[in-house]
Amino acid sequence: MFRLDNKTAIVTGGGSGIGKAISILFAQQGATVCIIDINDESKNVADEINAGGGKSFFYKCNISNQAEVKNVVAGIMQQHTAIDILINNAGIAHIGTAENTSAEDFERVLNVNVKGVYNCLHEVIPFMKQKGGSIVNMASVAALVGLVDRFAYSATKGAVYAMTLSVAKDYLSHNIRCNSISPGRVHTPFVDGFLAKNYPGKEAEMFDKLSKTQPIGRMGKPEEIAQLALYLCSNEASFITGCDYPIDGGFVKLNT
Repeated sequence: MFRLDNKTAIVTGGGSGIGKAISILFAQQGATVCIIDINDESKNVADEINAGGGKSFFYKCNISNQAEVKNVVAGIMQQHTAIDILINNAGIAHIGTAENTSAEDFERVLNVNVKGVYNCLHEVIPFMKQKGGSIVNMASVAALVGLVDRFAYSATKGAVYAMTLSVAKDYLSHNIRCNSISPGRVHTPFVDGFLAKNYPGKEAEMFDKLSKTQPIGRMGKPEEIAQLALYLCSNEASFITGCDYPIDGGFVKLNT
């Protein structure tokens, strides 16, 4: 079950955190994984996959730049002849309210989290229409409930949620399924960096506090998000489209 043999998958932001976990798991399940990331270090993930017997390629790209995305996707098609899976995972965070979020910061988050997803959808869907496929967009619990100091981030993830529904509706006849995942707090290198920057000397205390905001009592693991993404992209999920899946330790439903 949940095999991805003979499928080509694009994973944006596939070099760290949730994206890395998805890239590794998909390769283990037989997919050829095309990692798109802005960081050169992400090539190490592709190398790790290949060293372990999987098949992966790294493409450096700024997803907020449509010309770059267009060139990379065209290159992937030329090399692999098909795109069966698109994981729109790349994104950035921002802390602030509507009042103290600058126009520059708002535009920066919008360009990556919304325009970046649009760019990938815009370039991949025409090729995916040839034989169908599965798209998973990474939304967030911030799209579903109000979070303190997450104005710009919440706005962008709400847009991702809405784009998911639109794509699912528009491409039913092309056998393209589109779903989204809304993680709660997940323990990634970003979390560790955030704590080190904002709470020096109190990292362990704040980590415990943030962990307990999930009713289940801990943060999620990147691998747990990857397993849900795998299911949604597998043939076993062929009857599922236009859905959002909170994976949040009970945060959305049990905190309200």
